[in-house]
Amino acid sequence: MPRPTTIEINLSALRNNAMVARSVAGGAKVMAAVKANAYGHGLIPCSRALEEVVDGLAVAICEEGITLREAGVTKPILILEGPFDAGDVQALSEHNLAPVLHAPHQLELLEHAGAALPSQVWVKVDTGMHRLGYAPEEVPATIARLKKRGVSHVVATSHLADGEDPSAEVTDRQLLRWRSLAPQLEADAASFANSAGLINALAPECEWVRPGIMLYGAAHAPLAGDSTLEPVMTFQSQVMALRSIPSGESVGYGGRWVAARPSRIATVPVGYGDGYPRSARDGTPVWVGGEICPLAGRVSMDMITVDVTDCPGCEVGTPIELWGRHLPVNEVATAADTIGYELLTRMTDRTPRAWRT
Repeated sequence: MPRPTTIEINLSALRNNAMVARSVAGGAKVMAAVKANAYGHGLIPCSRALEEVVDGLAVAICEEGITLREAGVTKPILILEGPFDAGDVQALSEHNLAPVLHAPHQLELLEHAGAALPSQVWVKVDTGMHRLGYAPEEVPATIARLKKRGVSHVVATSHLADGEDPSAEVTDRQLLRWRSLAPQLEADAASFANSAGLINALAPECEWVRPGIMLYGAAHAPLAGDSTLEPVMTFQSQVMALRSIPSGESVGYGGRWVAARPSRIATVPVGYGDGYPRSARDGTPVWVGGEICPLAGRVSMDMITVDVTDCPGCEVGTPIELWGRHLPVNEVATAADTIGYELLTRMTDRTPRAWRT
């Protein structure tokens, strides 16, 4: 019999979330972020499902875009980090990929690689995140240079540094810079909003939006109104063993958790070798057959232990959810001092995945 630890991906929920993003975005086109293996959900199956309901797909690097083209994906594909070398420029041309340019050396790569420039190019503007992007004063000349070189469609874009916090000072500064720059641009379109920008209605109206984490049902906050996002990934297992221990006995490596009362401990065949965070603290929530029970003891490579003393119906074979339909991944992430993005994208290949339509 196979180990009962599995990952289920609900593609219907993914499509629902994309439609919710579209409704929140008004009339803007949707560029769905599927980088990093679709946030750990499976690049090819998720992209094929999203093709039906979005206007384009965004990946980080050319290799991801090539993978999608070779899988038969035909929708526009955006390369968020742009080209790194002449080989990437050639790939943009061969596979009809649109780059984001964030620095002058990338434009020089495009001009000197010998390949035709892409028909669509996005230009990244550094409005205050200070990670990538042209300085605002460099952008008008860059767009004009692209137009002169025959690029027919230029999209100006920027990225929110703290869109999860509607009152963040950095967001005010970014929007002020963007609005002061906009009249000088001769771009054909613009894009500012990521998931947080959409949910918090922070970003200015643009022709494109770029939802990412909200597509996978793990946004930082619920949407206003009746729209709801559904978790796409369910990470699940079953109880493999049970034991009773007296008060004062410890559980797991290092004896971190010590029973304050006679306790019943369930062992579950999942660990950091599957992507469950080793940093999870005692008390991290685990869904056990309809009840939330606390993690008890340090996470091992292949197993975790859970205090099920207050869950008398728990037995060998009781279903476990590490995160998913019943337990939001962000709650687990908070208990592990990280974010849901990291938990979703760090999943290993050892755990079987099943994609459900």
